[in-house]
Amino acid sequence: MRIARTESVVTHALLVLASVVAVFPLVSVLVSSLHGVGGSTGGVSFASYSTAWTQGRFGPALLSSALVSVTVVVVTVVLASLAGYALATMRVPGGRIILGLLLVGLVLPYEVTVLPLYELLSGWHLVDTYWALILPQVALSVPLGVLWMRSFFASVPAELLEAARIDGTSRLQTLRLVVLPVAGPAITTLSTVLFLFTWNEFLLALILVPDNASVQTVPLALSFFSGAARSSDPAVTAAAAVLVALPVLLAYVFLQRRLISGLTEGAVK
Repeated sequence: MRIARTESVVTHALLVLASVVAVFPLVSVLVSSLHGVGGSTGGVSFASYSTAWTQGRFGPALLSSALVSVTVVVVTVVLASLAGYALATMRVPGGRIILGLLLVGLVLPYEVTVLPLYELLSGWHLVDTYWALILPQVALSVPLGVLWMRSFFASVPAELLEAARIDGTSRLQTLRLVVLPVAGPAITTLSTVLFLFTWNEFLLALILVPDNASVQTVPLALSFFSGAARSSDPAVTAAAAVLVALPVLLAYVFLQRRLISGLTEGAVK
């Protein structure tokens, strides 16, 4: 009994310590942003947020990030659901080779593809456009999405698919009417992960849309803003960082239950 209690105390102490380490940078940035423009400490001030929003012009950047992220998530989830369902339930010619290629695409550092992507998109005259952000991120997200959805579809009982086939449904109808309704947690988790990755993507935006401010996303806008002389005030820079991170934080807060359930349960009902 005493050993179990000691282990419980040590475990909780480690969890509290890890939480403090994880939360401290966020709290310090938030506190810095409330000091006010010029570093004034006479109480809480939101002036730095107004300054950051006006000088950084984050409104268009937030809209660009939202457009790119939502498009990448929707297109990737649709493609991943179709491909994952086919690989899990059908005899696809070369299916094992396809899975191997997807694994290679999953573990290959995407930094090695940036320069070839730039040359390719430059030849298509797509640099500094939304397509330069959407198409590569869809391609980079598909391997994870297909493997994720294939894993879920492979866990669906074969009897359920057979019963749908006996009822006369086609494979596409089985996917739409039988399988997808119980795939909510898996799809929500995948969508959340893809949204976080896409929203925070910086390198692709830096290389592929360096000169068109109207399509630049918030991580790139924040980088340009924090490096500019006009944003040398630490409070303003901290406020800009909070503005950039706030949509992701809110999305996680609202979706955390479904995200955790999708990671921990089989989701087969």
